[in-house]
Amino acid sequence: MQQVRLVDENGGQLGVKPIKEALDYAHGKDLDLVEVAAQADPPVARVMDYGKYRYEQEQKAKIARKHQVSINVKEIKLRPKIGIHDYETKKGHVVRFLGQRAKVKVTIMFRGRETTHPERGRDLLMRLAEDVKELGQVESPPLLDGRNMVMLLGPTKNAGVTKDAKAEDTQLSEEEVQGDRSGEAPAPAGDEESLPEQEVREAQA
Repeated sequence: MQQVRLVDENGGQLGVKPIKEALDYAHGKDLDLVEVAAQADPPVARVMDYGKYRYEQEQKAKIARKHQVSINVKEIKLRPKIGIHDYETKKGHVVRFLGQRAKVKVTIMFRGRETTHPERGRDLLMRLAEDVKELGQVESPPLLDGRNMVMLLGPTKNAGVTKDAKAEDTQLSEEEVQGDRSGEAPAPAGDEESLPEQEVREAQA
């Protein structure tokens, strides 16, 4: 990363700057330079007091927890080069946890040179978020934390409700079809009894 699009502490755009110049600018204000949009070209970095920012976020989270019922947080760990079968298995776990109305912390673990391509982990996390969007919503976007990248998913209002209702409807439909091997719905009750009576009347006519 040679250059960054620099944003000052007040949100003002300072344009594209060499990384060293951006760092000098931040240090000159006794602040930190924090990457806020790594996927952009060039990446976006903002000048801020990171310690103060983290403290404010923790305080907001603490206040929010006081007004919420206890929610379980499950964790799923993935590798950036995960296979299709393993991905589907992990996704199934995420779906199950969200269906139980638990939050899911999804962690991408980088090893060795994988750390030079964080975008692969970010793409994988966003793909997972898209795959489970009916049950889960992104509460914390993908963020690098050392050699890991973490995203937090929270259940939607319909998680654990809509899916169960659909499953019940599907099961009922399957039972109705299985009632007649030909795939047709069973005849209404009373038809078998009324048919012989009709034949008798016709014979007597």
